[in-house]
Formats: sequence, C-alpha cells, structure tokens
Amino acid sequence: MDVLSSRILLRPADPARSHRFYRDVLGLAVYREFGPPEEPGVVYFLGQGLLEVSGRSAEGPGAALMLWLQVRDVHAEHRRLREAGVTVLREPRQEPWGLIEMWIADPDGVRIALVEVPADHPLRRDPRPLPS
Repeated sequence: MDVLSSRILLRPADPARSHRFYRDVLGLAVYREFGPPEEPGVVYFLGQGLLEVSGRSAEGPGAALMLWLQVRDVHAEHRRLREAGVTVLREPRQEPWGLIEMWIADPDGVRIALVEVPADHPLRRDPRPLPS
C-alpha cells in the first residue's frame, strides 16, 4: 500500500457545535471546506495530519475514537480551555514516561489528549553522537 494522504473522519451529532469547538475554541486552521453551505464539511489541519468534520451521526463518534495533540504549553492550554468552558477530563500532569498530558472532551465526548514534550525529554534530543 502506498498511502499518499490520510485524515481522521469525525461524524458529530451536531456539526455546527463541533465546528465551533474545533475552529473557535481549539483554534484549528481550516484546510478546506466542501459540500452544501448550510452544513459544510470542513477539513482542519491537525499538526502533521488532518481532521475532517462532516456529516452527522445520531450516536456520535463513540468511545473508541481519541485524538492525541502535541502542544507547546499544556498548562497555558489548560487555563485557556477551562476559561472557555471546555470539559477537562484530567488536569495536566507529568507522566512516568516524561510527557506532560491533560485530557479534554469535545462536545460529543470525544477524548482529546493534549501533550507537551518537555525541553529535557529524549524526544527533543538527537541521540546520535556529534561528528568528530
């Protein structure tokens, strides 16, 4: 398989509410819009990936779907999102593996991990020896 592009597809119960959350509250940039103007599908940039919010589902996306988003400052996002009324499922804390994580929920209950990689974490360092 030669994968050229990919995206996560999200079918929310209330598309307008989900667009307000992802566009206005989280502040995701729009890659493209498509479909009818009264209920457009929108594809958002998601770091190195894409999130498409389109259509609707009476059941919502379900508990199996979770998003993992790396951010620069988890504590700043925690303050900003709490003030915006976002459901915080778990406060920021440093995990045993060294990342700082917090969990929030979108309007349909989709769990979203916000993750910060601290400056001293091995993911930020190049393990290769310097050339002599």
